[in-house]
Amino acid sequence: MTFLFKSRFASILTSSLSALTMVLVVGCSTDNSGLARRYSVSGTVKYKGEPVKQGSIVFEPTSGLAAGRHAQGTIENGAYSLSTSGEGTDGALPGDYKVVIIATSVDMRDLAKKTGGLVHQGDADFGKIVKEAKDLVPKKYTRSDTSGLTAKVEEKNGQVINLDLPD
Repeated sequence: MTFLFKSRFASILTSSLSALTMVLVVGCSTDNSGLARRYSVSGTVKYKGEPVKQGSIVFEPTSGLAAGRHAQGTIENGAYSLSTSGEGTDGALPGDYKVVIIATSVDMRDLAKKTGGLVHQGDADFGKIVKEAKDLVPKKYTRSDTSGLTAKVEEKNGQVINLDLPD
């Protein structure tokens, strides 16, 4: 009788602890997107001391919770904020990143607006516009293996990561 009571108690305790663990993990570590908690990150991008007028910034993960999940943002007048889900400014997962900056004289969002939201690479006008676009930062910053830029996102909100790009 004592053995049955201890066995049943152990079973109930194990089940209760498992359920509590699942509630804590699901309730605290993810949001509706199914991603782990992200932390707000914003900052500025400058080249030769001047704000980069327009472009994109991409944080490519190298370690931590972020592994396999990049964060990105739009650069406007030098300022950016990151998103992992692609919606708004939900932030980035904690971890180490390589950083990529893509900035040209063509604002792809404006180009998409002019074409009704459709940008066709086969379109002659599109090809001409892209071909004539001038880089606002050196080409080396457009690839993670050549940019030399790195960042670390910590488990705290309100992080500011400013980048001043040398030649």
